[in-house]
Order: sequence, then C-alpha cells, then structure tokens
Amino acid sequence: MFFLNLSLAEFTALFSVLGGVVVALYLLDRSRKKIKVATLRFWVPADKPPEAKQRRKIQQPLSLLLQMLGLLLLLAALGQLRWGSPEHSLRDHVLLLDTSAWMKAKDGRRTLLDSTKADAITYLRSLPSTDRVMVVSADALATPATVFESNRNVLEEAVKSAKAGSSALQLTQAIDFAKQMQRLHGRGEGEIVYTGAGRMADKDDNLNLPKNFRLLSIRKGGENVGLRKVSLRRSAVDGEIWEVFVTAHNFGIKPRVILIALAYGHAPVASGRLELAPGADQSGRYEFRTKAAGELEIRLIVDDAIAADNRAIFELPAQRLLDVAVYSDEPELLRPFLGVHPWITPKFFPTRAYSADTKAAIVILDRFKPAAAPKGQAIYIEPPSGSSPAGTASPITAAMRLSWHNEHPVGEGLRTGDVRLERGEYFPGAVGSTVIAEADGKPVIVALTEPSRAVVLGFHPAKSQLRYELAAPLLFANILNWLAPEVARQREWNGESIGMVRVAVDSNLKPENIQVLNEGGVALPFTLVGNKLQFFAGAEGMVRVITGGREQVYSLTLPEVAEKQWEPPKTVRRGLPGRFSGGASSFDLWQWLAMAGGLCLLFDWLWFGRIRLHASTAGQQSIGSWFMGQVSSWRKAG
Repeated sequence: MFFLNLSLAEFTALFSVLGGVVVALYLLDRSRKKIKVATLRFWVPADKPPEAKQRRKIQQPLSLLLQMLGLLLLLAALGQLRWGSPEHSLRDHVLLLDTSAWMKAKDGRRTLLDSTKADAITYLRSLPSTDRVMVVSADALATPATVFESNRNVLEEAVKSAKAGSSALQLTQAIDFAKQMQRLHGRGEGEIVYTGAGRMADKDDNLNLPKNFRLLSIRKGGENVGLRKVSLRRSAVDGEIWEVFVTAHNFGIKPRVILIALAYGHAPVASGRLELAPGADQSGRYEFRTKAAGELEIRLIVDDAIAADNRAIFELPAQRLLDVAVYSDEPELLRPFLGVHPWITPKFFPTRAYSADTKAAIVILDRFKPAAAPKGQAIYIEPPSGSSPAGTASPITAAMRLSWHNEHPVGEGLRTGDVRLERGEYFPGAVGSTVIAEADGKPVIVALTEPSRAVVLGFHPAKSQLRYELAAPLLFANILNWLAPEVARQREWNGESIGMVRVAVDSNLKPENIQVLNEGGVALPFTLVGNKLQFFAGAEGMVRVITGGREQVYSLTLPEVAEKQWEPPKTVRRGLPGRFSGGASSFDLWQWLAMAGGLCLLFDWLWFGRIRLHASTAGQQSIGSWFMGQVSSWRKAG
C-alpha cells in the first residue's frame, strides 16, 4: 500500500498534530462552581485556601478511541491510500500519433489519420485509470498536444483534434523526445506507443527502439503519385516565354501513366503525359508565352491516395523590362552590347534629342556634353572635357595596358589579355569614386554612388581592342546589373516539398553574400557546406534565396511525402496491452476509508453524544469532536 497525495512523513505529522489536539481537549477541564450568598458580609476568606488536587483522566476512553480511529481513516482517505505497488501502478506513457503528410492518404472511406485516431482512443481506454499519458503529434517535429494527463476526456479530445501536417515523419526524433519526457517528467516508466502509417524520412531503417516501445498499428494506405518538384524561369532567349520543368514521383508499387495539365489564368496553356515506374521519377518540360501577371496551376490528372500533392499553384509577376535610353550619333556601335539581353529594351536617340527629363531607368550618354545631367542612373562613355562627373579628365597620349579591379560588382569576373588603350582619357582626380579598370595604374573606368549611381568610361569599348574580348559584353552586363539589380537579377520559381530544402550555389560564395528570407522578409537560418545550401521550413510559405545576381523563390506548398515504408522488427510489442500490462495495478481505497471514518464518528455521536448532552448538570463540557463539523457542543462527564 502507498499514499498517492501524501508521503508517510506528512501523514504521520498531520495525524500527530490533530490527534494531540483531540486528546488535549479530552483532558481539558473547563468546570466552574457557582455559590449563592446573600451578601459579602458572610464571605470570610480562609487563612489558607485548601488546595484542590484533581487527577486529570479520560472519562470516556472508548469515545476517544472512536474519534481517533475516525480521524485516522479520514486522513488516510485524504492522502488517497492505494492498494498495490507504486512501481507498477504510477506509469507515464507517451503516445506518438503520426500526423505526417502520408496520413492524408485514403483508407477506404476514411483517411489513415481517422483510422489511427480510433486505434489511439482504444489504447487510452484500455489503460488503468491511474496511468498518465502524454499525446504527441509526430511529423518532422515532435509536438506535445498534452502534458502527462490522467483525464481520459482531455486525452481523447487531443487525439480527435489532431490534424495531418505537410512534412514527413521523423520517427527517430519522436522516440528520442518521448524518452526525454519520461526521464524528466515521468513518475514511473510506462510505454512509448506509436500508431500511424510508418512512412518515414529517416535514413536508417534500424531504429534504436527502447525496451518499452509498443506498436499499435501500421496502416499503409493505397497507391499514390505526386508532384516532387516544379521549376519555372524566364527563357534566356525570349523574355516573354516561361519554361516549366515538372518532376513527378510514383510512391506506389504499380506502374502508372498520368496526364499533366498547365493552366494560366484558368486557360489551358500546355499538357503532357508521363509514364512512371514504381518508385521512380519522371520529368517533363513545357513552355508558354505571357507578359502579364497571373496564376499558373499545374495539375496531375490522376485518382490516387493523396490529392494534396497533385496540384501546385504559382503567382507569377508581370515581365519587368529595363528601359534604357541611348543618346548616341553612332548607335550601331552600342547595339551589340545591349541587344543580347531579353530583359533590356534599348531605345536609341540622336544626341540632339537629349532631355534630362527622360523616363528611362538608365541613360547612356555617348561622347557628348549634356545641357543638364540626367536625373536618374547613367552611363557616361568618354565624356568631353569639363563634363565628366568623375572630375578632371586627361587624354591618353600613349598606349597603356588595361587591367581590372574584380572586387567591385562592375568588375567582377572580368579578365583580358594584353589589351592596350591607344586613345581615350583617364581620371587622375576621381574623388568619391571606385576604380573599376586602370591603364598603367591610371583610372579609366570608375563607379559613382552620389548623387545617384553612375559609371564613367574613359574610352569607347567598340573603338578599342576591348571589342575583340568577351569582357566587353560582360562589362555592360555587370554595369546594368549594378545599376538595376532588381530588374537584372535572374529569378527562378521552385515548387518544393515542406521540410529540408537543398539549394545548389556557387562553391566560391561566402555566407555573408547569401540571404534566405521568408514572406515577411525575416532572415531564416541556413547552413552552407561546399556548394550546398540547406534550410528547414516546417510550414507552408514562400522563401527567397538571394545569392548575388540570382534570386530563387521557393513556394513550399507541396506535402513532403516520405518514400520509405518502415518494416518494424518482429520482436517489437504490438497491439493493445493486457489489462494489467507491466505489473499488478493498484486500487483506490479512499472511498472505503472515508466511509469507515464517517461511520466511526457517527457511532461515537449516537452512543456517547446523547449521554454528554444529558450530563450537563455536572458542569463539565467537551468539544473533542468540534473539528468533525458537528454543530453541538459536547459535555464531558464529571
């Protein structure tokens, strides 16, 4: 036997205090004698008052015994005395309820999760009422739905309210979490119980299962085909064409032939057919043309177990083009450098048509002095003396060897051989500017940031040896990327599964040059190993990965459906436990103890209480039973 609410020391202390009070009340003599006299004249004090010695004793020992016994029984009921062993009775179990994405699969008319909930509730009802259970929702993360709770209504409500998530099951992590909860907060080691489909994202099939692990059920579900990955990008040849790459996966054991349909703005734009072997991927490439913003829907036309991974939707932006106004009297020299970019729309004007109020995002001024500087970003090519924003310009009088500064974005990746400049100008002052290229140590290309971004070239690329180098078009590409990074940045849209996302990046990229942002613009933690960037997303949403001049937008809406089906070892305990699994259960005794204590006090009242009431002439009182809630005062027999 053991106490559930009190320790033995607490019980002994309470009984000693209350029992001592009861005994003291029985020994307390509150009697008084009354003497009636006519006047104080006849009251003569004695020379030495007689000493009245009275030996205190309990007049009703049987009444005291009954009250002490009733007090003992009531305290035992208050301490919830139980019959049994606490090692086998006070057990705390952890119920791992599989809420991974695979639990959305159909199981007849119900989903796998509905069937699993029924198994979990049956397990809860099979346990002794004294056992506590913690319900944990297990997918990529182990999330407790309750604390260790003995109230079955609370536990069943937590099970019924569980919903399937969008990530795959990490069973190893869930079991480790359950063991930690039992070690930190458990009273007695119970069981770790798993019920679900057994579709895992764990790499190792041989899980380190504890001895107290129990498997309720494995519900595998039916055949399923789903989207694994979707990638979208603008064509490098035609900026109005979208290229769509779709990868589907067959999670079943039978070969499948499926149809795929693409709709933009609810209008069909492409379709295809995929043949999928069991457990294999199949990819398809599709194109459609548009400049307007809209919604692209990609759908697999198939009837399978999970409908959530058969559809992906993307909100695509309108095509953003970079307007470039070129003021030149020899436009044919600059057309080759500007016509190779599909996102650039150059417009050529003669120098006499120049206006400082042009609406173009970038203005190119080719070898002339403007009446007023442009209000926006600009590229100055060999500006005349006195009109250069880089300060004083000096002419090049002899051939000078060209070299580059690659630390600035404009000069990044530029390499040339023995290129020499025979004409042009250099900027010896170049105050407040960054040098991009030098000729024999003298700045010939500089970048400015004030009052707005601008690049000044001291020579014309098409009229120098640079026109024969690949660095010439790359130079203009770098300049435009630096002046208009948002428009020039290469963008890709990717539809991925929720969970761990892996992105291939340049191996030379530094972590400080990488941004991983959620929809609210908050930076997310990531790891970079070699050319692999990884980050984790446990819920649906959009994540932007910005690496220099490239931006990848990840729409994480597809459920992470695990491929691997767990085959538990044959030695694992399965099914519902026996009535007293794990040892003898304990029984509550407090109801009987409370009843017995009440009967003792009632018997004491019926037997001795009336006698005390009729013995009031003796002039003695007893309040030995006042703490039991009686409303009458008792008199002690004299």
